[in-house]
Amino acid sequence: MKAIQVSQIGGPEVLAFVDLPIPSPKAGEVLVKVHASGVNFIDIYYREGRYKTQLPFINGQEAAGTVEAIGEGVEGFAIGDPVAWCNVLGTYTEYGIAPADRLVKLPAGLDLKLAAAVILQGMTAHYLAHATFPLKAGDTALIHAAAGGIGLLLTQMAAQIGARVIATVSTEEKAALAREAGASEIIFYTHEDFEQRTKELTNGRGVDVVYDSVGKTTFEKSLNVLRPRGLMALFGASSGAVPPFDLIELSTKGSLYVTRPTLRNYTSTREDLVARATSVFEAVAAGRLKVRMEHTHPLDEAAQVHVDLASRKTTGKVLLIP
Repeated sequence: MKAIQVSQIGGPEVLAFVDLPIPSPKAGEVLVKVHASGVNFIDIYYREGRYKTQLPFINGQEAAGTVEAIGEGVEGFAIGDPVAWCNVLGTYTEYGIAPADRLVKLPAGLDLKLAAAVILQGMTAHYLAHATFPLKAGDTALIHAAAGGIGLLLTQMAAQIGARVIATVSTEEKAALAREAGASEIIFYTHEDFEQRTKELTNGRGVDVVYDSVGKTTFEKSLNVLRPRGLMALFGASSGAVPPFDLIELSTKGSLYVTRPTLRNYTSTREDLVARATSVFEAVAAGRLKVRMEHTHPLDEAAQVHVDLASRKTTGKVLLIP
């Protein structure tokens, strides 16, 4: 089978397109014929070594496909079932192994590419909007990188709840996407000071929550735009890791809250995983949640895809097709 393997950490050039034997599922595992694999910033973090794992490894941790073989002791799945999974390394490949307890069946008729495009980012947006800071009608949220994959999904969810969304973007094209998703106001971070502009838009009050996937370049100012006892959800670091931070600043800025959430902790039980994934898949199937799949590439273009993603040249979801 063809796969993208990482034998040493580094830049995009370490993503090697290789031939590997098709694996056999062990007890509790399922072999899936991959129809599409999602590309996410966390893949870059693993490739760069920010997140540690044993070398060599197959990159990627989001995919959808059909069940090809079932390991001993697995119940509830049959050959040919359409399924999706995430948060398990090894999806940039033609055939992937998934633990059965992390695998989710898809609703009838849901396109496999759509499922691959939305399971990780959709569930991330879901836990951010419904659990990390449970939004309610009338809340105001600042969403950075609002035209990215998670940003567009999170903006839709927040707007549908009735929250006011202030979105930061870099271009008019991305602004149009954020508005279409439900953003109330747009800030062009490339030529506007988002801290000053956010304070203007909130009459100095500040926002209830900041959803920040950017990290280093936005962290300090994001804290400055929170209302007293507001919450910063730092769920990514596309601009680099946040430098060391003195927690006393949280008190001086208004008894603020900061969390660094991960999807794994919000889907740690089988019940949470299935409930969150089902909610997202049903919203997509019903047309309430729109997923942009403007970027699909063959598997052997993984290195270029990482370059494009890191440089923010993409909007919406990026998929690799084996």
